Amino acid sequence: MDTCYEDVNIGVEHVSPGRTITEADIVAFSAFTGDWFPLHSDEEYSKRGPFKTRIAQGLLGLALTEGMKFRIPEFMRMAYVASLYWNYRFTAPIHIGDTLRLKVRIDSKRTTKNPERGLVVEYIGMLNQRDELVGEGEHGLLIRCRS
Repeated sequence: MDTCYEDVNIGVEHVSPGRTITEADIVAFSAFTGDWFPLHSDEEYSKRGPFKTRIAQGLLGLALTEGMKFRIPEFMRMAYVASLYWNYRFTAPIHIGDTLRLKVRIDSKRTTKNPERGLVVEYIGMLNQRDELVGEGEHGLLIRCRS
């Protein structure tokens, strides 16, 4: 059964299973997007930088939030219509070998002019294995109404 707008409860928080970032993830993302910036693809260049090693692209972390969210059963059943916006910031580097997980909280919801859908706003925080916040933001999405 789909979780419709009426079923969404403000303040409810869910945590995703973990996902370990690999070198292959970074290379695949680079190949797909064309983002071969040396901080992500050149170990020697990266050794001279602020992180002393290669790091994952921030947008790789943001892209992972959607997939990781769908590993939470409650979000698998959500009656999604569309993703409307992201307001997201990158707060710390993601390193090869980091195991990430999401904390997702429903912050607000409201009806829209279209009675078939409502707007739900989620807070999403991405944490590494040391509970350090590596990214966080707000995601607005349209959810189908039951009536």
